[in-house]
Amino acid sequence: MREKSSISGPRPRMSGARKGAAVGLSLAALAAGATTGAASASAQPKNAPAPAADCSAAYRIEQKLTGGTTWRMCWRYDGKAGLVLEKISYQPKGETKPIKVLNSARLGQIHVPYDDGSVEYDDLTGFGFAQGLMNLAPGECPGGTIKTVKVPEAWDPQNADVKGLCTTTRARGHAYRMQGDAANKVYQAQSKDLLVYTVNQVGWYEYMTEWRFQDDGTVTMNVGATGSLSYDDYDAGDGRGWPIGKGDRAKATSHSHNVFWRLDFGLDGSTKNRIEQYDSAVTAPASGDPAPKTKTTRTKIAKELAGDAKNYRWWRVVSATGKNKDGHARSYEIVPGASTKYPGRSYTKHDMYFTQYNKCEKFATHNPGCGNGHPKSVDKWVSGQALTHPIAWMNVGFHHIARDEDQQPMPVHWQGFSIVPRDVTAMNPLTPSELAWQNGHWRPRS
Repeated sequence: MREKSSISGPRPRMSGARKGAAVGLSLAALAAGATTGAASASAQPKNAPAPAADCSAAYRIEQKLTGGTTWRMCWRYDGKAGLVLEKISYQPKGETKPIKVLNSARLGQIHVPYDDGSVEYDDLTGFGFAQGLMNLAPGECPGGTIKTVKVPEAWDPQNADVKGLCTTTRARGHAYRMQGDAANKVYQAQSKDLLVYTVNQVGWYEYMTEWRFQDDGTVTMNVGATGSLSYDDYDAGDGRGWPIGKGDRAKATSHSHNVFWRLDFGLDGSTKNRIEQYDSAVTAPASGDPAPKTKTTRTKIAKELAGDAKNYRWWRVVSATGKNKDGHARSYEIVPGASTKYPGRSYTKHDMYFTQYNKCEKFATHNPGCGNGHPKSVDKWVSGQALTHPIAWMNVGFHHIARDEDQQPMPVHWQGFSIVPRDVTAMNPLTPSELAWQNGHWRPRS
């Protein structure tokens, strides 16, 4: 294989084909502020309830954001998956205790096939993604904390401890803006997110895996690909590449980045979550009607599903036990990001998979954890089982056709998705106190 690797240790040399294996983690990039135990005591809210994240201080992340929301979670580092976040809870102002959201969240695979059919890679299970954790300089984690990560079974035992996990906060801009009844009254708030991220080098590429937690309860997961185009891979003479540099002689080979995420929801502390799919149909106006009509249909997903994102379609994960103060079931809506779905493999032909929990099913492709002839890819796990403990797998694809601007270094290109609270709280958790009475079908006060 043509390659490049500046990572210390006996890593396999990488093909130039690897030059484009970049992924954009967008569930968003998690915005992290201070890490409990590493931050000062003043960073912790006074009189707060016991953290929902049950782990030692060194592996606990806790951040209270400017809007009054506190996020809590544990972290660990897996020898193949890289960063894993666990026991994730969300506590907006007005809630007396943390609301459990996720049991765990992590990458499920980065699959990189090349357009000329010469090679494809599974970066997490086949190309040392986790081993390529990079040290971060203080300037890369402004205002935050860089945690030291011990890489399991490090290929280079002398350099197993890496300053590679950043938790910080990052401005998001407007959380809301509303003109009041009087022209001289404007309600607006600026927000910050908790951002948690690592950088992992695989050959020529560097993957920025971000998890961003917003004060309104939204979580965004993103993978960003940056680094360099491989100088050994300007050989796409079959029309499957793009000329880079002067003239039309050297063409960089095009390729895809198919990123999978694995989410284990635990809404309100229970694994018995329900899955629902919503589809809306728009019909042309009948004679005499002033406008088209739209009808939305709910489908309860009781068994495993290989789903496709479509216009006017969305999914939500519903709590089996928790309700908000209005008596509505708490849920999280899954919001796919922009994607170019790769049709070349069975496991990349769908955008969304819901499978029944199996502790050995950890990676969406080339899964090494199961034995006895167990299928090795997520599409084969959809076999009709009842969903009593659903696992959500999101597949987001990006087709990378290189351009002159990809050198040098290559700008970050992102791919990812979000989960958004739906009825987790009875109102906007950032509602200013003077508007708190306007819940439901309110009437202006005289």
